[in-house]
Amino acid sequence: MSRLRIAGGEAKGRRLTAPKNIRPTQGMVKQALFNLVGPRIEGATVLDLFAGSGAIGIEALSRGAAHVTFVDQQPRGLAILRQNLDALGFKERARLVRSDVVRWLEASPDTVRAADHIFLDPPYEDVVLDRALRVLDRTVSEAIVLAEHSRRQELPELTRLHVDRQRRYGDTVVTVYRT
Repeated sequence: MSRLRIAGGEAKGRRLTAPKNIRPTQGMVKQALFNLVGPRIEGATVLDLFAGSGAIGIEALSRGAAHVTFVDQQPRGLAILRQNLDALGFKERARLVRSDVVRWLEASPDTVRAADHIFLDPPYEDVVLDRALRVLDRTVSEAIVLAEHSRRQELPELTRLHVDRQRRYGDTVVTVYRT
């Protein structure tokens, strides 16, 4: 197990437990994600897709998000995420879903349309990011979509979502989409 730290909000400085087999979002990248979102996270409905340790969604809860839905297919990661939510007192504002992210997105259009912010942090250079973005392109109404990916990964051309901005942090790029 590795340990991550919450960077801001009511749980700032608290530590999270994370499974060893995941690549957690680096602290500076996590900070950048929330700088891009700014105060709009307060009261927001958030989707944390490919949630892993849940560090992004938990950071959103700490910064005042009203509700976060965490979606991942790894049972070990979700079990640790549940423990972190319990320890921080955030479980009432969270929903955990064990599912393939793309299948869940296709089956949950109403939940996707209700989201204000959607964070995606899939395994780097995996085509699953393209598939998830294409489903979001068809489904999202007004959410801000933030995708973390390798700088070597080409992102798909989308119809409704357009790139608002990109920031690079070493090998990591954060791409922000808007409708």
